Amino acid sequence: MCGVHLLLTYFSLSQNQYGGRVCIYVCVCVCGVCVFTTIFLICSFLYLILGTIDPYVKFKLEGKQFYKCKVVYKSLNPRWNESFSHPLRDREHVVEVRVYDKNRTADEFMGSSTISLKHLQLYKTYEMELLLDDPKSKEDNMGVILVDWGCLKQRRWGSRKTETQRNQLKNQMWTGVLGITLVEGQDLPQHGRGDIYVRFRLGDQKYKSKVGLWREQFDFNQFEDNQEPLQVEVYSKRGRKCEESWGLFEIDLSRLPLNERQLYTHVLDPGKGRLVFLVTLRPCWGVSISDIETAALENPDERDTVVDRFSLKNSHKCVGEVGLLQVKVVKANDLPATDLNGKSNPFCVVELGNSKLQTHTIYKTLNPDWNKAFTFPIKDIHDVIELTVLDENGDKAPNFLGKLAIPLLTVQNGQEICLFLKKEDLGGTSKGTITLVLEVIYNKVRAGIRTFQPKETTLMEENVKFSKKVLARNIYRVRKISTAVLYTLQYIKSCFQWESTQRSLIAFLIFLVTVWHWELFMLPLFLLLLLGWQYFQLTGGKASPNLDLESGKKGLMDKIHMVQEVVLAVQNVLDEIANIGERIKNIFNWSVPFMSCLACVVLFVATALLYFIPPRYIVLIWGVNKFTKKLRNPYTIDNNETLDFLKRVPSDVQKVRVQFYIQIGKEFPEDVCIICCSRIPKCCRNISSGFV
Repeated sequence: MCGVHLLLTYFSLSQNQYGGRVCIYVCVCVCGVCVFTTIFLICSFLYLILGTIDPYVKFKLEGKQFYKCKVVYKSLNPRWNESFSHPLRDREHVVEVRVYDKNRTADEFMGSSTISLKHLQLYKTYEMELLLDDPKSKEDNMGVILVDWGCLKQRRWGSRKTETQRNQLKNQMWTGVLGITLVEGQDLPQHGRGDIYVRFRLGDQKYKSKVGLWREQFDFNQFEDNQEPLQVEVYSKRGRKCEESWGLFEIDLSRLPLNERQLYTHVLDPGKGRLVFLVTLRPCWGVSISDIETAALENPDERDTVVDRFSLKNSHKCVGEVGLLQVKVVKANDLPATDLNGKSNPFCVVELGNSKLQTHTIYKTLNPDWNKAFTFPIKDIHDVIELTVLDENGDKAPNFLGKLAIPLLTVQNGQEICLFLKKEDLGGTSKGTITLVLEVIYNKVRAGIRTFQPKETTLMEENVKFSKKVLARNIYRVRKISTAVLYTLQYIKSCFQWESTQRSLIAFLIFLVTVWHWELFMLPLFLLLLLGWQYFQLTGGKASPNLDLESGKKGLMDKIHMVQEVVLAVQNVLDEIANIGERIKNIFNWSVPFMSCLACVVLFVATALLYFIPPRYIVLIWGVNKFTKKLRNPYTIDNNETLDFLKRVPSDVQKVRVQFYIQIGKEFPEDVCIICCSRIPKCCRNISSGFV
């Protein structure tokens, strides 16, 4: 039983397709049981063809990755200061070191080498030269790895909770929050600039601003061992694929003072203007990873401190801290198998907003027992906890096993719950269950204040793709809402139509009393009474929220008809909205002078009435007319005068079809047809004038 201690100090590529030199010096110490590995990598090379690269190193044992160092972006001299450990039961192993260049699509392999642990002796240091090799490359010399290794003895074999696990879990925790406010761009080009947006990157955290006027605020988590700078790049996008960079610069965060807002104004490329943004580094409280037995809230003193911190009497202190969430990920059962041996390598990722922590991986099992406790600071009580169970897949992306989403406001403190995992879109049930214990402690006053502030922006937004199913579901949702609105309007209309004499009489009296005694405070009072009435209806069991989203399998013809109905509904709604907007515009454009003059007369009369007669009396007269119209004339046809007026005004499409010839103060020419606006031949003018 042994372990490996690695010190990776220098990395250099030698005359390969990357156009540079790479050298790696590794110090290996073999411990009796446990491995403590420190990496200090300085990568120095000339990247003559493609410029800089984004290198990182993976360490593999028996074909499985056991450590991956962080990526250093766009640097000719990257530095790593990381430590990790890995257990070995014996020294009959070979460690594979693989070097990659991180790209947006697929990471590029740069070469690999191996370190044999078989002939290591205790307390002895060796020096070796290992060649980087890539079987698919045509280059003979991919680089040289210089290795210094030594051996240390471990006293006893540790438990399964090795130093590697503890260090990997510790590296996930952040100690500060970097608040960034994107203010504005100054002196930007006015012509031919396209859509301008800004990309921010800090390690694996990325944020893309919206196009146009910014004034956006977002947060990055600042990790203690992260020495990478904040990268800011401005882009101009033209069309779907053409992007032009207007400038890239970096902000050194190591010298940033705590709780002090720093204003940065950076000059972009020549002629592209300046970028203005604010950066504030704040300390973070409440992030931890531990075993269930030593969870933060299991300690009575620490629990009392947290409860006191978020008590109502301390609502005025630290308003930005809403509460604390503790998640105990106990175990999972009956997970799907992804390997050929019928097993999986599951681990669980816990997300709250833009914060993410994960458990260690348990290999070759379908029933993992993680027994880990995580704590998160709560920024918004309306956030949702997302737990995703994944299968570790070596160098490839992990396989999805199941997902779960739990709103914070629905958490029942301290209760152990076993929930079914769902599919990736949370639409259906997947195979397997997960056992959790959740606890939320928060301040209700701070949570209420935070509710009226902007919601935290999601850093990694997914690219939305068109889906017929999603479109049909949204149309169905809109149809349900419109049906409810139409039902309410129909109910009000039935009061005007006196379909029920008792109901119409009561509505008429309520209308008269309300309008006569109307005050502005009655509007929120009415909404309050409506909410209270609905609450008593729900508690009494007389009403229940309808969450049906029209699910179920459909045949091919049903899907075709569904698509046709959805497209037709969207077409009609868009046509109605466009018609109303264009008709209002054409009234003010004097496209039809008669209608514009009529609108002027109506507006003048309305202005005079509102000036001389109080609005209360006008509303009373309108309501009395509405309620008594059916009594005065039982066969009257109800109508809406405003819509009737707008329907007389042509939309832009109708103007093109009919070709209105508009001349203010001039007569229509005799030699032009009033229907098609084309010239009339001389021989036909007398005939056409007879028809006119």
